[in-house]
Amino acid sequence: MRILCCLQVLLFLYLFSYHLSAQSPPTNASSLDSLLQDYSFRAFVRPRTGILYDAVTVPPNLTGIKLSAMRLRSGSLRRRGVLSLKQFSIPKGVIVKPYVTRLVFVYQNLANFSQLYYPLSGYDYVAPVVGLLAYDAKNLSAVNLRELEITASKDPIRIDFSDLEPIPQGGSVVECVSFDSSGKASFSDSIKNTCETERQGHFSVVVKSVPSAPSPAPGGEERKEKKKSSESNSRTWITVGSVLGGLVLLGLLMFLVLRCRKYKKQERMREMERAGETGEALRMTQVGETRAPTAATTRTQPVLETEYAA
Repeated sequence: MRILCCLQVLLFLYLFSYHLSAQSPPTNASSLDSLLQDYSFRAFVRPRTGILYDAVTVPPNLTGIKLSAMRLRSGSLRRRGVLSLKQFSIPKGVIVKPYVTRLVFVYQNLANFSQLYYPLSGYDYVAPVVGLLAYDAKNLSAVNLRELEITASKDPIRIDFSDLEPIPQGGSVVECVSFDSSGKASFSDSIKNTCETERQGHFSVVVKSVPSAPSPAPGGEERKEKKKSSESNSRTWITVGSVLGGLVLLGLLMFLVLRCRKYKKQERMREMERAGETGEALRMTQVGETRAPTAATTRTQPVLETEYAA
């Protein structure tokens, strides 16, 4: 019984730690990529090579992020490229290192979480951060996979950012920004809202922040306020959900502790009953208005000295 109680407590602790990890968003971009890799691979139920699959679910505390995945042969990727993978156009001649027979391209759209995981001082995002990462496709159930390096040996990889947010007036120039695996930002010119790269990573388009714009674009400020409000509400619900979940699990722990104590008390009572059943039965005697157990007389009977002499 004690073993059962210990197992129940251990199970509770495991569920509690899992709850906290599930409710707490990733602390940095690297841990975010690992988590999204797991969820994007879940889109592969019966995967076919060269077909783009959209992830059905994302972590509840990252609602709004969009994920897609495509499995390819390395040889086919190098010979043909990929004409359209969401906003990415991958040309021929892409080299994968280390070499793998099959790989998976994971597409990320971080939506309102762009600024949270890729903050840029002095710049405003006019499009969400999108990512293109490559992983080994040998085991589609694997997690925490190491990223593969892809390099465009001929033409560059192109990213289309045709759907931009209103750009503040004041002569701001749209620039492309790319982030490597360490989160370092690099800027380049945007050509007709299209950015180019030779490697995998995360990308977006930005403009320099304008402290006091004379006449912001219609609806621009309103959209920013709604965006900030949405992010604030999302974090509030995450906090509320974490607290409520923690209280429920704490109540479950108290219930398990009380149940274990009850089991121990019942076990002691059963041991006492078993000990009583194996011992000598005592006779009950009426003493006044109370019945009480009495033992048989075991006192040595008196003997006269003359009896020894005889």
